[in-house]
Amino acid sequence: MKPEREFVAERVVASHCPQLLRPGASQADLVTALSRTAEKLARELGSALAGLLGGDEPLVECSRPERTVYSDYATMQVMGHRNLGAYTLFGAGAANDRILGMVAGEVVLRLVDRAFGGAGVAPQQLPRELPLSAELMVHRLEAMLAGCLASALGADTADVIRPLRREGNIDHLAPFGNDEHIVALVFSITEPGRPAWAIEMAFPYDTLAALFANGERPPASAEHAPADPRAAPFADVPLPLSAVLVDMRVPLAAISALEVGQILPVPVARAVPLRVAGQTIGHGTVGAVDDRLAVQLSQIF
Repeated sequence: MKPEREFVAERVVASHCPQLLRPGASQADLVTALSRTAEKLARELGSALAGLLGGDEPLVECSRPERTVYSDYATMQVMGHRNLGAYTLFGAGAANDRILGMVAGEVVLRLVDRAFGGAGVAPQQLPRELPLSAELMVHRLEAMLAGCLASALGADTADVIRPLRREGNIDHLAPFGNDEHIVALVFSITEPGRPAWAIEMAFPYDTLAALFANGERPPASAEHAPADPRAAPFADVPLPLSAVLVDMRVPLAAISALEVGQILPVPVARAVPLRVAGQTIGHGTVGAVDDRLAVQLSQIF
């Protein structure tokens, strides 16, 4: 028997390209991609830490990625760091995919002591919270880690990774759900003659899927307005400002013959340059205010 009429499809059958039909990366693939990125990140951290610590490039080694559950990870953090640390939740891309970064509180205090010319020693009795003097160091560590991770991921701009929130206690930060599966990394930093320390990171699988969905390149950065230097955290950052009153050349023979009490005639420039970190930002003229030497600004770049 033949049907008396032909059946017609209600709508055109979809024809998807192979890329859409291809299944997403497995957890094992994501961990493998993270391992390769971690090797690049370790190299980036080595050069960045040399500038931060003001010395030779330290040895940075990365552990193998550890798969765990966040509740177990948080428990180990509290036990290992006595509930004091610099915990930062970073956001990646426009969706602010979550990444956790951590440096032990004792390490932050040692770095602060070094920054102020000390030997890099933390107090034996650690405070319950990090002091205000440690906040600038935490901000510098955050900026360094975000920039290095963005570079290791092959991002076009450094702000693709940015800090969202920070706490001194991981339970207060609560970056992930207790039952959420994560992958943890530990970067060990070794310097000659100093105690080794570590930077730790943790990634949930949904973040890894977003980071490595496009051939191990991170998602596009969200649009951001330019940073306001008059707003936190930049407003309180101290910058050395220098006014070069005298810039002259003296022969080596004259310098070697200098004596105590000798008077050197020096020409004072009419346009005194003002410099920040070696960069000239303006000019001024020399004068006096309330019996004190002063510079009146005549030009700002």
